Amino acid sequence: MKIKWITHACFQITSNDGRVIYFDPYQITSNEKPADIILVSHDHYDHADSTSIKNVSKDGTKIYCPKSSVGKLKKFNAIGLEIGDTVDADGIKITAVRAYNVGKMFHPKKNNWLGFIVELEGKRIYHAGDTDVIDEMKDLGPIDVAMIPVGGTYTMDFKEGIEALKYIKPKICLPMHQWDHDLNEFKSMAEKEVPEVKVELIQGKIFEI
Repeated sequence: MKIKWITHACFQITSNDGRVIYFDPYQITSNEKPADIILVSHDHYDHADSTSIKNVSKDGTKIYCPKSSVGKLKKFNAIGLEIGDTVDADGIKITAVRAYNVGKMFHPKKNNWLGFIVELEGKRIYHAGDTDVIDEMKDLGPIDVAMIPVGGTYTMDFKEGIEALKYIKPKICLPMHQWDHDLNEFKSMAEKEVPEVKVELIQGKIFEI
């Protein structure tokens, strides 16, 4: 499969049979591939951009989001998921997992906002949503690719992101939601502290696994 980081927490995955999945649509132009599946971790503007969703929606596009966000995405007929729900979208397995802040008010646990695990082509892809380091990361099971936010303030910072990698133990990490921070610094930190995890910086290129 091919993974493209569009911006912020927004990624596009294209399967080998041509199906297209978007995580947290934001600043997606109409030039991008139409979506078969759109996954929205929560309804903040930079993760559930209505223009972006419209730009890549087509007949039959399935949109999944937290149940608490269905109202704000009503015009897109989004399907609400609760933590622990698993759905089969035409052979693509999607599991909703927890994402929340610890000691911050931006993404409270009570909102039941989400991260996602997508199982496709024998790989397990984890998109963490907006979250801090949380104990639930220890129970995700084997992860091939982890997309984790490391921008600080609203989510984990670099140091906390390293702690999350120790919990998750993915084969590959794609850091995201970095604001203006230099991800090369995060990569260097990870190489020293969790050398078993390969950190890939994929701005402006297509990453294949």
